Amino acid sequence: MNTTIIGSGVAAWTLVRELRKADPEAEIRLITADSGDFYSKPMLSNALASGKTAESLVMTPAAKFAEQQKVELVPNATVSAVDSESRRLTSSAGEFSYDNLVLALGADTIKLPIEGDGAGDVISVNDLNDYAEFRKLLDGKKEVAVLGAGLIGCEFANDLLKADIHTTVFDLADRPLARLLPEQASTFMQNKLAEKGVSWKLGRTVNSIVKSGAGYTLTDSNGETTQADLVLSAVGLKPRTALAENAGVTVARGIVVNNLGQTSNKNIYALGDCAEYLGKFVLPYIMPVMQAARAMAQTLAGKPTEIKFPAMPVSIKTPDCPAVVNPPLPEHEGEWEITADDNGVKALFKGADGALLGMALLGEASKERQALTPQLPAMI
Repeated sequence: MNTTIIGSGVAAWTLVRELRKADPEAEIRLITADSGDFYSKPMLSNALASGKTAESLVMTPAAKFAEQQKVELVPNATVSAVDSESRRLTSSAGEFSYDNLVLALGADTIKLPIEGDGAGDVISVNDLNDYAEFRKLLDGKKEVAVLGAGLIGCEFANDLLKADIHTTVFDLADRPLARLLPEQASTFMQNKLAEKGVSWKLGRTVNSIVKSGAGYTLTDSNGETTQADLVLSAVGLKPRTALAENAGVTVARGIVVNNLGQTSNKNIYALGDCAEYLGKFVLPYIMPVMQAARAMAQTLAGKPTEIKFPAMPVSIKTPDCPAVVNPPLPEHEGEWEITADDNGVKALFKGADGALLGMALLGEASKERQALTPQLPAMI
């Protein structure tokens, strides 16, 4: 049985490792659009402070990983089509057949509709090559505008500060991390990063970016202008679904999979940032990837295993304001109970029966993660 995996991020390589454990004789092929070197994508948003280059972020070169795991590696190859009936795919490296196909395609950065001759220079950091270019462009820069005050935007803002680069963060929401944190926790994060030097321009959009000397002038929806040497977009990700859609597989926000990770075609699976689990969750975080990969490996090895997601709090990598968040699920009803002081915020979302359904822990309160996590309900 041949399992072909398209992609080479954490999802793909974790599945390779788990499948090799589950079936030492499995025939595994990995096709990737880049070199396939293994690195941890979450490290991209906090690598500057530690002086990491793109090269030093590589944990295992692809060729070595492939040799260790006995994988047929097809690097620098783009897959253009999947024929789900004949179980064949077409790529720039030729055609390949498969018994089971796993789409570990990742996600693309969302591009905002911004006017001006500098809009095309906005950079996003979504992979190792992006990070290498980002490092190069940062040379000699002292002022960076960050578009997006979500998780990645806040992490980059804090990381740039540690590299002695001032940041101005823009967002349409009136507070940072508005989708993840209750208001009091957002305000705490905002104030802590502001104390360290982050400037916030919230409740507004950037309408235009115009080249100005060696830098850029940003004009926002409030009519204010901001000067920056570089503009970084961190407004979110969109799962890569085109290949699946063209193969006739059901797609919604992501590639829809069941509790085994199967798509609407039983021989095609999806994993990681591109997947939408049970038509409910798109989870671009490491812990869900690990959980899903372990279960999927067993299924591909002939032992059908349901994907289970326990409570998986997310650590936000903002060292000037440590934070752990596990938002309540949309169907959960309850209220936030919040205690706060100058050292932290402890926000607990509880149901009418007092059960803990979500939490946001900032500052000193983040140390309570281990004690509180077991009280949270599983996601799936």
